[in-house]
Amino acid sequence: MLDPASLRGTGEEVDVAYYLIHSMGRGGDADFAERERRAARNFARMAATDGVPRVVYLGGLGNGGGSKHLRSRHETAELLADEGPPLTYFRASMVVGAGSESYRTLRYLVSRLPVMIAPSWLRTPTQPIGIDDVVAYLRAAPTIGAAAGREVQIGGPDVLSYGDMLGEMAEALGVARRPMVPVPLLSPTLSSLWIGLVTPVDAGVARPLIEGLSTKTVVTDPSGAALFEVEPVPFREALDRAVAEERSGVSDER
Repeated sequence: MLDPASLRGTGEEVDVAYYLIHSMGRGGDADFAERERRAARNFARMAATDGVPRVVYLGGLGNGGGSKHLRSRHETAELLADEGPPLTYFRASMVVGAGSESYRTLRYLVSRLPVMIAPSWLRTPTQPIGIDDVVAYLRAAPTIGAAAGREVQIGGPDVLSYGDMLGEMAEALGVARRPMVPVPLLSPTLSSLWIGLVTPVDAGVARPLIEGLSTKTVVTDPSGAALFEVEPVPFREALDRAVAEERSGVSDER
């Protein structure tokens, strides 16, 4: 995506192009946003030049707040819409699936810590959605003409805090809910370093994830999702599916 010449002709005879790219965790903060802009602009211009009728993009919910990652994801959508073909802009909060970094963070925090520190971001509302439901929306997008050129906010039926989700994860794993010790002054940066110590999730990935958790990420306009015949499953069901998939080893084969 960062080399425009390498994209030349890629979109010829393509009916729909999906943009599912980000550079989270690669390089410094200053480089991150600029790489995102370059990649999105190059892709959009290629799609427009090659005559791709529709682009579908998956970004994040929320107004960005203190999260550079969420702000950059929204800027990516604006660039794709301004410089490319009609865009279907899906916006989701945490995607629950066995291979996702958000799921892995939940799982390892619960399995490795008998007691957890509880920063203020553990209380921020979020609206997670299962990976199967996200894929269902993405798959259906080309068939929904009214979704072209518009934003589609998607989420599961449950609005939860990250603390709530940690409790649900404990039950899904068959262990006791972990006691939480409030630590109101623990910043996202320090939190990401802490997560990097106790989980396999890289601190460079954990930091933008935690910054996003400091921002309320819930569906505020369900009208776009109403165009689709998708009924997202509850958080616990999506979580149980992810745990079962992880235990079966299926996610390791993808």
